[in-house]
Amino acid sequence: MSLKFIPNKTALAFLFLFLCGSQSLYAQSRKQVVDEIIVKVDDYIALKSELDLSYLDMVSRGQFSGNIDRCDVLRQIVQNKLMLAKAEIDSISVSDEQVSAELDARMQYMVAQLGSEEEIERYYKKPLSQFKAELQDKMREQLLIKEVSRSITSDVEITPAEVKRFFHQLPADSLPFFSTEVTVGHIVKLPEVSEEQKNRVRERLNEVRQKIISGEATFAEMAKKYSEDPGSAATGGELGFRKRGELVPEYEATALRMNPGDISKPVESQFGFHLIQLIERRGNTFNSRHILIKPNSSNLDISEAEQYLDSLRTEIVEGSIDFSIAAKEYSDDAQTNSSGGYFLNQEGGNRISVEELDPSIFFVIDTMEVGTISKPLPYRTADGKDAVRIIYYENKVRPHRANLKDDYQKIQAAALMEKKNKIVAKWFEDAVDEVYIDIDEEYNHCNILE
Repeated sequence: MSLKFIPNKTALAFLFLFLCGSQSLYAQSRKQVVDEIIVKVDDYIALKSELDLSYLDMVSRGQFSGNIDRCDVLRQIVQNKLMLAKAEIDSISVSDEQVSAELDARMQYMVAQLGSEEEIERYYKKPLSQFKAELQDKMREQLLIKEVSRSITSDVEITPAEVKRFFHQLPADSLPFFSTEVTVGHIVKLPEVSEEQKNRVRERLNEVRQKIISGEATFAEMAKKYSEDPGSAATGGELGFRKRGELVPEYEATALRMNPGDISKPVESQFGFHLIQLIERRGNTFNSRHILIKPNSSNLDISEAEQYLDSLRTEIVEGSIDFSIAAKEYSDDAQTNSSGGYFLNQEGGNRISVEELDPSIFFVIDTMEVGTISKPLPYRTADGKDAVRIIYYENKVRPHRANLKDDYQKIQAAALMEKKNKIVAKWFEDAVDEVYIDIDEEYNHCNILE
């Protein structure tokens, strides 16, 4: 049972190779392997490469105790395929919006781990838009599996006595050794971009618009050259057919007022300024392309943000306001302000391993004393915006062997997961007779259906 996950490039590579579809990408990196179908569950199949990559992914993550058995990995794969089949039988579905939101979140996580969107494109040798498109079906399957699993275990709870019993049943030599963990938070301020900076972007986009209208260049050519949206620039700015509500209101309202082929004037949204061309409209869906340019903050804008945070920092240090309250009320970082500004671990707690911490945060707190707050520091957000932040280094727990006092939340999560896994395993035993399942005879020794 895993109590922690330390991201690294190898682990992420295995994970997203699997998400992309293991057959084609596995063949690229292991050309000597011939893939084959090893499992059929109704209309769903599993390839040998899927088993291999799932096994390697689990090895890269590390386990709570014991060795990883390929039969256990295969059993998990069959169970997942069965959940997909049952989701279809029971009419369980997930929306396109859920798939898109989860995919965006995964991409943001990858960007944070690998450094940039360009690094992802370099690693996988393809545009980010193509990479995301290839993940759509796998992401939908993952969410369906999660939804079926949730429906099976939604009422499961665990008591403190069960947590203690779970912990004391673990062999002492299998308890994980946790590296240094810290409690760290930040408050972010996005500089208010001046009207002068915005006007410069408007003028630039109007110049681009005129070149397209005059026939000097096509919209797609200008998007590839100027657009700052990495997800669509490579495809000439095209976003594909979208339903109402999928894009920001300002963009959608403009696009739906246009006729096919029309080119809008600059439209401002939370992402910057867009030049929009409507390609086609089908009922409540529409296809469009855009050129996005983001206004930069001036030195004056950034200086004002620094002054704002410096004053807020003084109030926190003097005790006029609590850090977490200030973060919830004033931080512009939507990912952390709801947690009081704190960075959270995989279990939702605010003690995070230094190996999971963003390197830019680690290098700052490495020079700080526990209990202090940094001066305002400039940095760039995951979506490329200039920002300023103050960092609070609240606590530090030194390397240690897992124990109930220091690691109760992690152990509780592991105990709850084990309890849920047992319930899902019982569900699997009862559900195997409801669908067609065929497993390659090479894996008969695994006794998965017995």
